[in-house]
Amino acid sequence: MNEHPRRRDADSRRDHPGVILLITLVILVILSTLGYTLSARVAARRHRDQYIIDCGIARHACASGMKYALASVGDLQFELISRPNEPDFSDIFALTEEQYQKLLAQMAKYVAGKKLADSDSEVATTERSASEDGRTWLEDANDEDANTPLSTSTAAVEIPGPYGPPWPMVTRPIKFEIGSATVTIAVEDENAKYPLAWALLADDKLRDKAGAGWTNFCEWMGYASQEIADLNKDLATIGETKPFKLEFKTEMVEVPQPTTQRTRVTRTTSSRTVASRSTVRKKPVSVQEQIRNQNTEFSKLFHSSMLDTVLLSRPSIESDSRRESAMKYLGLWATRHVNINTAPRHVLEAALTFGSIANAPKIADAIIRQRKIKPVTDVNEIRQANLGYSDSIEACRDFLVTSSTVFTVRVTAISGAAQATAVAAVTKEGSKMQPIAVICD
Repeated sequence: MNEHPRRRDADSRRDHPGVILLITLVILVILSTLGYTLSARVAARRHRDQYIIDCGIARHACASGMKYALASVGDLQFELISRPNEPDFSDIFALTEEQYQKLLAQMAKYVAGKKLADSDSEVATTERSASEDGRTWLEDANDEDANTPLSTSTAAVEIPGPYGPPWPMVTRPIKFEIGSATVTIAVEDENAKYPLAWALLADDKLRDKAGAGWTNFCEWMGYASQEIADLNKDLATIGETKPFKLEFKTEMVEVPQPTTQRTRVTRTTSSRTVASRSTVRKKPVSVQEQIRNQNTEFSKLFHSSMLDTVLLSRPSIESDSRRESAMKYLGLWATRHVNINTAPRHVLEAALTFGSIANAPKIADAIIRQRKIKPVTDVNEIRQANLGYSDSIEACRDFLVTSSTVFTVRVTAISGAAQATAVAAVTKEGSKMQPIAVICD
């Protein structure tokens, strides 16, 4: 009945290899798990260390790029161009994607036609200089060009701005390398944007018209009435902190002087008595210095959490080719004027509201047509060309300029997966340049 002992021992010996194999597999699984965990942690640590290194490189390159940009922007000259036959940039912000692509196709045909005309001109010049009997291939080549359809590809086509590059840039962005970082510097025309500080004007006479212009701008950008009310609440909070002034006079401010101390030593004793006296003197503050101080203060306020930048940055139109939002068209550096040569339609209308709310769209349309042919050199040119609106133009001329003096310098540095950005605003009149503020992300 009982199993034979020898047979039981033999079965036990046969089971040992299976147990050993199972134990070996468990050990291998544990070791592989430990190895994977260790390698993953090492890779993550290496990635974090590399990212920290890339961040340091990007920040250093961004700071160096900003120093270079601020040192060089004073020597740059920003020339306006005429665009009589080209599509205008003024209404791009309001175009649907289908309308925008049609505008690009129109620009592509214009560019292709211009290239063909230049080519024909070169061919004609060559034919005139060639001998009569040896250049018949020129005629064949010219015939082929005439039968070739114009290219309508919009892949590399862009709508030129008032300076040539797309609005609001005043020059082509430049790229260069600092170590392993790629630095890009772009300069934008700040006077081509709507000055957000206008919505905070302390002057009671201008407040209503400024509010109408601000509402008009917001409606152009597609904001609902409740969203405009929310933005007005943020602006009211900023206005309570500091009202925005347009007119300044030289002021005298009190400047405390360092405390003066006198020590006296008596001959009879070794005690000492100290007499303290503080003085206050008045120092004149010029108008330009007051304006610079106001610009700096409002630059900080507009770039703070007091303003709902998320709502202002919300895309009104977003596609593969462009991204439109109110933030793109807002001046956040306490600018006081709008350049009628470089501002798009909705910014122009908001500025012209100071003269007449009803006539602002008509005057803006007239300015857009006139500046395409030739840049306006004086506001009086607009008055003379539009005598029916001369009173309205005169009423708002204090808010209009024909050449920009405030520019934004944007520096972006990329190293690996890290990116650093710095934005600075400067006032530039001729070769004289004065920084307003620098903000780093």
